[in-house]
Amino acid sequence: MMHGSPARSELRRIQENWLAKSERRVLQWLCARMPASITPDRLTAIGMIGATMVFGGYIASNLGHLWLLLSLAGYVVQWFGDSMDGSLARYRKIERPSYGYFIDHSCDGMANLLIVAGIGLSPYVTMNIAMVALAGYLLMSVHTFLAARVMGELRLSYLAMGPTELRLFLILLTIAMMAIEPGGDRIWTIPALDALVGLIGAALICLFIVQTLLVARTLARVDSNADR
Repeated sequence: MMHGSPARSELRRIQENWLAKSERRVLQWLCARMPASITPDRLTAIGMIGATMVFGGYIASNLGHLWLLLSLAGYVVQWFGDSMDGSLARYRKIERPSYGYFIDHSCDGMANLLIVAGIGLSPYVTMNIAMVALAGYLLMSVHTFLAARVMGELRLSYLAMGPTELRLFLILLTIAMMAIEPGGDRIWTIPALDALVGLIGAALICLFIVQTLLVARTLARVDSNADR
């Protein structure tokens, strides 16, 4: 996901999602075959192009559901650029830790804004519900960056779920959009897709609260031991 890590040498990357090992093998295979003209910065730009494709496909789905195919293609492009930039930098041993950390996470934030805003501007999910999901993502991002500062570890997955699993969920959501009429298939009085996206947002917010309490308890214990 990243060109590198912050300047703090003790910062550890923790990535324990279900697909991590398989994805790492694929990325290594691609890195070995990547032309010299392709650089980590260019891959980061490709990832942003993919996010823009996702956004455009969701917007255009107001004209017809087949435009969602553009969003599906965009997810593949976004995965390729976002996952390959840091992998290629590490493979070629050309990491720029502070620059890579800053640029990568800045682009991640913008890409996720484009994706979730696109979902909210589609005819399938209301913007209010989409913003709940975005709030959950942003809270988890805040937690990740704070934990990196105080714990010395950058956690890229929670509950065995990471960025790739999240993309797969969004791909399945987009396929469901193609099969369901806007506002159709309700759970009680709530459109099914609204309920699903809202549930994911609520789960992220709850995860943020739980993780915050766990880290706070750990830090309190560490600080208490340091005072003795």
